[in-house]
Amino acid sequence: MRSTSSMLGRRLARWGVIASMLAFAAPAAAQTGGASTPGSEPTSGTTTPTSYPTVPGNRAKLTKKGKAIPPANAPANIQNAIWAANAIRKLPYRYGGGHASFYDSGYDCSGAVSYVLYAAGLLSSPMPSGSFMNWASPGKGRWVTVFANRGHMYAKVAGLRWDTSAFGERRFRGKGPRWRQSKRKPKGFAVRHIEGY
Repeated sequence: MRSTSSMLGRRLARWGVIASMLAFAAPAAAQTGGASTPGSEPTSGTTTPTSYPTVPGNRAKLTKKGKAIPPANAPANIQNAIWAANAIRKLPYRYGGGHASFYDSGYDCSGAVSYVLYAAGLLSSPMPSGSFMNWASPGKGRWVTVFANRGHMYAKVAGLRWDTSAFGERRFRGKGPRWRQSKRKPKGFAVRHIEGY
């Protein structure tokens, strides 16, 4: 039986996510106080950027299988973050998952959002949901918005909701990190973003 971490490693390598994040996430990290770049896990040795399919415009598209296709107009690190999220989108919900390390076999809400922000070069270490209530700047971002309270959090990335909760979902009901088709009202959540994103 294959271990979940080795399957995750193969998924990331297959899409070339780590290699492209190394190339593009460093400039974003410099803007956010030195977040380390994703890819400290072993790679195939290449740092050549990989191109991915995109959709025209500013909004990501959700496929019938639950994968997000990033918009062509999004910055490279945001596109890479979307592809990185796709690599973990079928993993199970696990309380505390994604907190000891960005790379885990399951994720809770803040672990899943932390993973995406790290893949974009916008976060240097995982944080719990309550800490995100005062993270970065208040208000909605152009590409990434975080919605947090003490008990739950989710993010909106290029127009799609990244959430471990199936709240309001009819189609993508699985519990765990998933792209969600439905919108969620932010009542009771602090709304935060990184300047420039």
